[in-house]
Amino acid sequence: MSNDRATLLATAIVLATGALWGFYWLPVRALAQMGLTGAWGTLAITSAAVILSAPAALARRRAIRRASFVALASIALGGAAFALYSVAFVYGRVAIIILLFFLTPVWSTLIGRYVMGWHTPRMRVIAIAVGLAGLAVMLSAKGDAPLPRGAGEWMALIAGLLWSVSTTGIRSKSSLGPLEATFVFALGAALAAGLLAPLLAPLPSVDTISDWGGIVGTAFAAGGLWWTLSVGGLMWATVRLDPARVGILLMAEVLVGAGSAALLAGELLHPLEIAGGALVLLAGVLEVWPVRRPQPSRRA
Repeated sequence: MSNDRATLLATAIVLATGALWGFYWLPVRALAQMGLTGAWGTLAITSAAVILSAPAALARRRAIRRASFVALASIALGGAAFALYSVAFVYGRVAIIILLFFLTPVWSTLIGRYVMGWHTPRMRVIAIAVGLAGLAVMLSAKGDAPLPRGAGEWMALIAGLLWSVSTTGIRSKSSLGPLEATFVFALGAALAAGLLAPLLAPLPSVDTISDWGGIVGTAFAAGGLWWTLSVGGLMWATVRLDPARVGILLMAEVLVGAGSAALLAGELLHPLEIAGGALVLLAGVLEVWPVRRPQPSRRA
């Protein structure tokens, strides 16, 4: 495949991934309505993803064994972050959950600067200020203190922070291929959901669930489409695109998620929430904006 065709295909995959995840709240809430409340629905989805991705990971088990502990832990932590993000849809409004998660550029920049010691360009500092301003506006839209309200919003905020930690480790340590990384990602998510599920809701009773076929079908459809195919495709595509393009294309998730929630669930945003969300998206654009490196001075 030529470089131009690979770039075009990678761009389409990233855009489709962002749009697809804008609909992810649908199977999560569908499973909750079927009786898998709290994190039990997410546990079912991520367990299905582990099962579906296990054969490919087994075939490449040597690559997993050779990977460093930090790399594996970082990928698994990313899965745990997405599991927390998944559970948040059960407890919060879709658009707000997605926007709180998309504060990751703020946390990533802070971690890169103060933990990893990476240089922080001026544009990244501006992105932090804009992102935090958007957070304050969005959360205080109804006259409340600018703090997350309810379990869902807190989980989304923490998920974004964990994802930032994860991507920092992946960026610096991981060399796993897409198939192996997808399995480790799903495994980390399933473990996190398994730990969280009994804390949020009691184990569903067999007597209270009538549509087991619907639950299994929904879990495997979501685990296969979102957690296996889209994550694997994204990992293939991101190494072939500029990070700025990837970050901007993935923002399709915010638009699709907000639009689908408004149309299908009647979740409309307050004008100030929209304004704060716009600032959060702007922070994401600023974080990936190309930075011109200073040119070394030339001596006469």
